[in-house]
Amino acid sequence: MTAAWGRGLATVTSDGVVLDTWFREYGLGEAPAGGLDEYVAAERHDDLRDVDVRAVSLTIDTDDAPADASDAYLRLHLLSGRVMRPRTINLDGVFGKLANVAWTSAGPAPIETIEELRWRVRRAGGSLVVDGVDKFPRMTDYVIPSGVRIADASRVRLGAHLASGTTVMHEGFVNFNAGTLGTSMVEGRISAGVVVGDGSDIGGGASTQGTLSGGGTEVISIGERCLVGAEAGVGISLGDECVIQAGLYVLPGTLVAVHGPDGVQVVKARQLSGASGLLYRQNSQTGAVEALARSARWTGLNAALHAND
Repeated sequence: MTAAWGRGLATVTSDGVVLDTWFREYGLGEAPAGGLDEYVAAERHDDLRDVDVRAVSLTIDTDDAPADASDAYLRLHLLSGRVMRPRTINLDGVFGKLANVAWTSAGPAPIETIEELRWRVRRAGGSLVVDGVDKFPRMTDYVIPSGVRIADASRVRLGAHLASGTTVMHEGFVNFNAGTLGTSMVEGRISAGVVVGDGSDIGGGASTQGTLSGGGTEVISIGERCLVGAEAGVGISLGDECVIQAGLYVLPGTLVAVHGPDGVQVVKARQLSGASGLLYRQNSQTGAVEALARSARWTGLNAALHAND
């Protein structure tokens, strides 16, 4: 059993639907004694959104599937708070535990009441901003890990794991249960379940293939000091010191001509999954996808860009 605990406040509708749970305190093991009184004192009814704010205190087994929405939110906090790494916590069925919520400048609100809420805010002389309609909120509304830069907070979901030194540029996206394990530049998409090693760069518009929507089953890992070029994509794992040429998408079934000391061998890319020191490129004359041993080590990321303190 991997126990974890959390204390915070939940937003609950009149029908008992939990819209979100913010955990101010959380960690592994058993919860410290006491400490719930201040959360109970914060309980209230929010007349503007017509929701209740309730104190929450949980202890969970992270090896089990989430039991309810507050349990799921605690797991997402543990990931974004760097208490646990992606793929080390059970998130089976998490979508079914979370409500689809309108994320507004007044706080999370039921979608079916959003027009009434907009009227109440306008009537009071304000303006309601709806940042999104989704099951997952922005990470930065709940957790801001140290040593990171995030150019567009709406593109990083709660449950993303960003190591210190990570920079997520405007077009970068990081899903839940995914992220970086060291200093990294994220200018493309890190799909759910994908982890990126220290010193690696996911280039502008690049994509890592996830498994949430079906069709693929391999959970992708990107090793250390790798470069996935602009508008490229990867559906296999990369070892350390790998480069994928800009614009090239390498899928598990892609036929790759592997250049070695004994000549050229054509294999499916899945057979190279996890291999280190390879350059994947497309031959400009024949169009064939090739894999060659790296002739020079990539000098890596600009350290000055990722000193994010």
